[in-house]
Amino acid sequence: MTSPTPLRRKPVQQRSTKRVEQMLEACAALIEEVGYDGVTTTLIAERAGVAVGSLYQFFPDKRAVVRELTRRNLDHFLKVVGERFETTYVDHWWDAVDLAIDIYVDMHRTIPGFSKLHFGDVVDLELLDDGEGRHNNEVVAEHLTEIVASKAGLPVEDLRLPITIAVEATDGIHKLAFRRDPSGDQTIIDEGKELLRQYLSSKVGK
Repeated sequence: MTSPTPLRRKPVQQRSTKRVEQMLEACAALIEEVGYDGVTTTLIAERAGVAVGSLYQFFPDKRAVVRELTRRNLDHFLKVVGERFETTYVDHWWDAVDLAIDIYVDMHRTIPGFSKLHFGDVVDLELLDDGEGRHNNEVVAEHLTEIVASKAGLPVEDLRLPITIAVEATDGIHKLAFRRDPSGDQTIIDEGKELLRQYLSSKVGK
């Protein structure tokens, strides 16, 4: 999982937890409808059915809400990737990366706001970082490297750079695919997977 979120205060009671979830869901829906720039804390509170003062009890501003939403999306991605790796047989370790790409594409298509927000780069290139100067894609690549290394039984160091490059390439390819088609141009997605398969298999041939 990602590191603890920068909430003003962490919800303890079930009612508070539910209220925060309502705010995150409202934020995601609004981003889907009007984009990040069109969202305000007032709109989030109204859509969530809470007072704006209640929102400020947990979040100092809109950016903090989006950061929490982005972290939740990353946790979801890593959780599903981990579960899929446990239940799916793959011939080679780079097939595991293929599975991760499929999950990422599905999130674009099914999770409100994700196709516009991605992992936060439209807001801040270091939105997921905790002060170490890492790009959002580097944070994603780090977590994915650990999962794939465990699945493949390979040293993390052997996979760190190839997977970092794969994540960066995939990000660009998918931006093109979803720019061409709101539901993702499958031909471009498939071409991107073939490109990455050839690259990854050439780097670590096990």
